[in-house]
Amino acid sequence: MNTPLQIVIVEDEPVIARELARLLTQLDAGISVVAVLNSVEEATDWFGKNSHAYQLIFMDIRLSDGLSFSIFKNVSLTRPVIFVTSYNDYALDAFKNNGIDYILKPFDEQEIGRALNKYRQLTGSLQQVPVIAIDSLLQQIGQFNKTYKRSFLVHYRNKLLPIETTGIAWFYTANEAVYAQTVDNSRYTIDQTMEQLIQQLNPEEFFRANRQFIVQRSFIKEVEFFFNGRLLVKINPEPPERILISKARVPEFKEWMNR
Repeated sequence: MNTPLQIVIVEDEPVIARELARLLTQLDAGISVVAVLNSVEEATDWFGKNSHAYQLIFMDIRLSDGLSFSIFKNVSLTRPVIFVTSYNDYALDAFKNNGIDYILKPFDEQEIGRALNKYRQLTGSLQQVPVIAIDSLLQQIGQFNKTYKRSFLVHYRNKLLPIETTGIAWFYTANEAVYAQTVDNSRYTIDQTMEQLIQQLNPEEFFRANRQFIVQRSFIKEVEFFFNGRLLVKINPEPPERILISKARVPEFKEWMNR
């Protein structure tokens, strides 16, 4: 009989988080999902207050307010991690060396069961369960030679137009659609999600400001201090809503802007 296992899910897409929780408890009725966290900010706060309330983490790599690696920089996590990702373009072998495993979306019961079995085999054999070493992992990922999109092919009326990424000031999502705003004040619908876009854009030039916006550094005019420790990004062309950086992500944003 399996020992009851307390699991935390870090995932910003509610449907995926619910499906993962369902599959976990379906595989083992003794599993308890003690928390579902949907952002770097929320996860940092929760892990800081609940260091011993769980045994295993299922963690998405890309969250609405940034890379989940930022969590490790903010709090000390001493429990193993199974990473969840939509893309096979990271140095995923590094995850196996530093965490427990990774699973690719869309995942199924068999894949999740395999990852759980690996965790139980390690704990059952009294081996030391590996815990992620964030500095080592980031170094290995940094050595992965990745190419980034230089243009997007978009539908415009009865045409297909190539839009250079260098001319896109920001990406914006609203009402389940994603738009690219160009410097010449044109706006085009992009047939990709924000999560897919941030995977394909050069992180030196583009930053996921929040759930709704990805901004390009070249078009940021200025940044103002906003209440509650947040930052307000002023960019050209002007967006339809304020672009706010959460307090938890201010250090990461400043570091990005100061490169």
